[in-house]
Amino acid sequence: MKQSKLLFIISLLFSVLISCSKDSAPNGSEKLAEQKPIIISAAIANNITDFSFDFFKTLQTDPAVNSDAFVSPLSLHMALGMLVNGATAETKAEIMKTLKSENLSQTELNETYKKLLKELPEVDPKVKMALANSIWYKNGYTVEPAFLTNMKDYFNAKVAGLAFAPSDTSYINGWARDNTNGKINKVLSNFDDNLIMLLMNALYFKGDWTTQFDPKKTSDQPFTLENGTNKTVKMMNQQDSFEYASFIDYYVLRMPYGNGQFVATLILPKVSKTISGVFNEFDATKWNDVQNNLQKQTVIVGVPKFKLTQEFSLNNTLKKMGMQKAFSDGAEFGGILKNEPIKVSFIKQNTFVAVDEVGTEAAAVTTIGMVTTSLPSYPSFICNRPFGFIISEKTSNTILFMGRVMNPEAN
Repeated sequence: MKQSKLLFIISLLFSVLISCSKDSAPNGSEKLAEQKPIIISAAIANNITDFSFDFFKTLQTDPAVNSDAFVSPLSLHMALGMLVNGATAETKAEIMKTLKSENLSQTELNETYKKLLKELPEVDPKVKMALANSIWYKNGYTVEPAFLTNMKDYFNAKVAGLAFAPSDTSYINGWARDNTNGKINKVLSNFDDNLIMLLMNALYFKGDWTTQFDPKKTSDQPFTLENGTNKTVKMMNQQDSFEYASFIDYYVLRMPYGNGQFVATLILPKVSKTISGVFNEFDATKWNDVQNNLQKQTVIVGVPKFKLTQEFSLNNTLKKMGMQKAFSDGAEFGGILKNEPIKVSFIKQNTFVAVDEVGTEAAAVTTIGMVTTSLPSYPSFICNRPFGFIISEKTSNTILFMGRVMNPEAN
């Protein structure tokens, strides 16, 4: 992986809007009739959005994240949602607070996941969107029946016992490959001797732009890095009607996929600002303000082609977000194994994203490893400098992916 100044974190997590007064599709009434709004309470929507931006901002402070980066907040939120079902006492409270869901009951949170799992893939027949969960445990361990019931009922999770032979990760990697359309082929190289359980979430998205870019208009153009130097990128160009807004520190453009219910929100900082600084100011309130101020108008658009495949360790990020005890020998996961003290060994995420003239393809697999413990005229919007990129479902305001592009590469 090149060490560059591009930090691209596209978070596959969705905040939720109850009403959607704007339509970015060319034929407004016809497209609105085709959409299937996802109705979730504003409070839960804001919780998920706050988690998305908190995760993004915290990840940016990790010294290891100093190059291109792409993650999915939704995939992480759902994987942690499975984990919290087996946590108790202080460990449970910390995870719920990290999820920004301390004001919710476990049932309310589970019902939200169940709704998103069922309805997000059905939003748009022109967009392929899939979510899958799985629980893998080491043969010989007895997992609490209530925990497994919740995993099946609310998360539709595949549950299976494995030998966890040190070098045989074929089942795990095969599940990741099958549930990301072959975009993520490997999430584990081997099983640690102490590993006794894996909780996994996979998220896949493939959407074509409602108004696609003409490949003939893609050309080599300069892109200015944050340090002031220039590089040449493959810039896609078009002029059309999009939802657009100008704020004090940045410009925003929203581009729809398919029938317009899934959208990409691009954030371009003004010349004197940085994309990391802009994102550091975002939360649910700011995000909702952006949605409410977009207005449809003709815009000249330029977006560089790019492609990323990456892996992230999220232990330190989640500890900074307040999830401390789950990683310690004092972790409380009696809801998973009653007679065996266990803790979280690692939380990692493997991701893929490709953006071209046709649309966007993105995938993420979040893996949580559990181990035993010893103790319990027209405005121009030319992205020729670092910019932000958000994919969301419009009617629920759920953010799928979120990130910043600082040094785009196209394969």
